[in-house]
Amino acid sequence: MNEQTLVSKVWNYAHVLRDDGVSYGDYLGQISFLLFLKMDEERTQYLGEPSALPKDCQWDTLRGKSGVALETHYREVLEKLSKRDDIVGTLFLKAENKIGDPAKLQRLVSLIDGETWMGLNVDVKGTIYEGLLERNAGEVKSGAGQYFTPRPVIQAMVEVVDPDPGETVCDPAVGTGGFLLAAYEHVRTKPGANDRAMARRMREESFFGTDIVAEVVRLCAMNLYLHGIGGAQSPVKQADALLSDDGQRFDLVLANPPFGKRQSFRIVNAEGQIESERQEYVRDDFVVTTGNKQLNFLQHIMTILKVGGTAAIVMPDNVLFEGGAGETLRRKLLKDYDFHTLLRLPTGIFYSQGVKANVLFFDKATAGERVATEGLWVYDLRTNQKFTLKDRPIKRADLDDFVECYRGKHARHTREETERFRRFTYEELIARDKVNLDIFWLKDDSATDPDSLPPPDEIAAEIVVSLEEALEKFRSVAAKLGAQPA
Repeated sequence: MNEQTLVSKVWNYAHVLRDDGVSYGDYLGQISFLLFLKMDEERTQYLGEPSALPKDCQWDTLRGKSGVALETHYREVLEKLSKRDDIVGTLFLKAENKIGDPAKLQRLVSLIDGETWMGLNVDVKGTIYEGLLERNAGEVKSGAGQYFTPRPVIQAMVEVVDPDPGETVCDPAVGTGGFLLAAYEHVRTKPGANDRAMARRMREESFFGTDIVAEVVRLCAMNLYLHGIGGAQSPVKQADALLSDDGQRFDLVLANPPFGKRQSFRIVNAEGQIESERQEYVRDDFVVTTGNKQLNFLQHIMTILKVGGTAAIVMPDNVLFEGGAGETLRRKLLKDYDFHTLLRLPTGIFYSQGVKANVLFFDKATAGERVATEGLWVYDLRTNQKFTLKDRPIKRADLDDFVECYRGKHARHTREETERFRRFTYEELIARDKVNLDIFWLKDDSATDPDSLPPPDEIAAEIVVSLEEALEKFRSVAAKLGAQPA
């Protein structure tokens, strides 16, 4: 059975479970648990490796049960494995059975049992699982979907930053692991990567990720595991990356931090009314204290990057033009980091409609008085570019010109300006009002041609985003004036 057939087979079963109230995300979780249990058995059978699991949690204990006995035992297995502190514990993090119908659980066990997963090479197993993740993102269009970075964008980002064997790579908002997987696949093609010691180092000591959502961490850990990344300990962990600086530093940071509203939580006050309180992170290494998620992630990434290291991160437009904390942070970024490249991404490529985003590429300079950014090169892939998820999804070839213009990490000094690629000096940037880096120069045909306007739902989504940003600013002003927020 080929990988596409297998993806379709396990995905179609998700539709049956959906009718019973099992979400696609929950289904993926159950697939993760059962896949690991089955492959643990196969690893013992075919490779002679000892099982990582206690005997009463192994696959054959599920195979021999049915009905309520199966459902009860499965729940006990998940509870026991979730308490471990190794990679198994991460794969079963906060695990619970979401399939209440014992007959359907037994059918899913049979579905997994009917395939010999160790007979598939690592790449195929990983492709199958990643195919399920991508289908899930497309179906729900929220949750993991809103963070699902288009694979062509990830591939282009990894290609231009060009990680080498032995370098450490981190994604502090790891999602399902797309950036780490792309970096791993890229490094594997390089000289020296297949040396036994280096291959082990790459699998076990080079890739790191964090996510705040337990379910996402589980999906990511399984995705990396199926691609051959990880050792006794999981390369990813559940944590709020913004809470503190744990002291770790990395050669490369690749990330697409979650977009959305400012960080806040709801409480009930003494009068029984619901209030929202902003969540702000007070850290000594942060230049500004703010409730803006994107600015906080940017500051965190600036901290965890090694001197000489490179960051490539997806950020929404507001990071480029927002005043106050945003302006302060942009000045810091230009002075103390070599912010050398900005890629303006087109609209219509994310599951969340109306998103306007960019990729920021910068290197961490040695501390000193000298300004680190001599010039910022801006590539405009947005103006007069139309993409949609269904009719015209972005492809890797659409980024070929950007990759060519970037010139790689060793040849950036040979860059040349083109129609879509321009250089702006530090002096030009710092002289702009509020150091606004939302820079564009191409004539937008859609401004005069009604037929080239974006789809109505995209326009509406952009309006909603703009209104939410404006409303947040009004709330901030009202709070400063001592007024009660609406």
